[in-house]
Amino acid sequence: MNAFTIKDLENLTGIKAHTIRIWEQRYSFLKPQRTDTNIRYYNNEELKQILNISLLNKYGYKISHIDRMSETEISDKIMTLNNALAQQERVINDLIQQMVDLNIESFEANLAEYIRLRGIEKTINQIIFPFMERIGVLWITGHINPAQEHLVSNIIRQKLIVGTEGVVSHLKIDKTGLLFLPEGEFHEIGLLFIQYLLKSRGISVLYLGANVPIDDVEYIIKVKKPDFLYTHLTSVSHGFSFDRFISQASKKFENIPLIISGRLAMAYEKKIPAKMNFKRSLQEVTEFIATLS
Repeated sequence: MNAFTIKDLENLTGIKAHTIRIWEQRYSFLKPQRTDTNIRYYNNEELKQILNISLLNKYGYKISHIDRMSETEISDKIMTLNNALAQQERVINDLIQQMVDLNIESFEANLAEYIRLRGIEKTINQIIFPFMERIGVLWITGHINPAQEHLVSNIIRQKLIVGTEGVVSHLKIDKTGLLFLPEGEFHEIGLLFIQYLLKSRGISVLYLGANVPIDDVEYIIKVKKPDFLYTHLTSVSHGFSFDRFISQASKKFENIPLIISGRLAMAYEKKIPAKMNFKRSLQEVTEFIATLS
């Protein structure tokens, strides 16, 4: 059983902690438990409940009306939401709930069905990336079990690999990117998506994978002479220093552009060395790839 903080609920639902506290005072649907030091925490069922309630509230239902609904009524109302964004959020909420319950068969079936209907790229943009953004903080804080993280990550990873293997591009761009994750970074999903985007647009990719020593990257550069390097930093180990990595990379890779995206790039506020380029959103990533072709 997971124990979620009110900040976890805020990150997962988009509802401010202050609003959640007001809901608790005025309505009956949330009854958090408290630690010995009087800190609120929520179990799996309460997380799933507020995911559903926040979705209905976001798309037009008053919270006082939702409070009078049964669980069945709430589920039925969610299924009738016609707005395309609401339908996407419903799928993401379902994935979060299935991850929490370790309902891996349903998790994989949900993803497979969306890929069948929308294709792998739309599934990544509309479902996988938003899902990863919402649960990413839970990975960092340890508020989900590592087994849950590994199971869902590997399913997503497999879908991305299969999608990339099936890419047929009618373009052929005379550029090669070397993709890698530095030592201490093991979360490949963002980088696998970059690989998919590049290959689907006719750009050659050398994929080194996760936890790669910087000297190994330097060796491949000397042998294969790629046009650019790319790394995507999601949730590195505690021993990883982003500042140290930037310093080492600026010396080792001074003659080749290094593109960095992901959570760490988004939050970085210091001066960025020459030949480095931070992409702080998915839109900036896709715009960069468009410039290559």
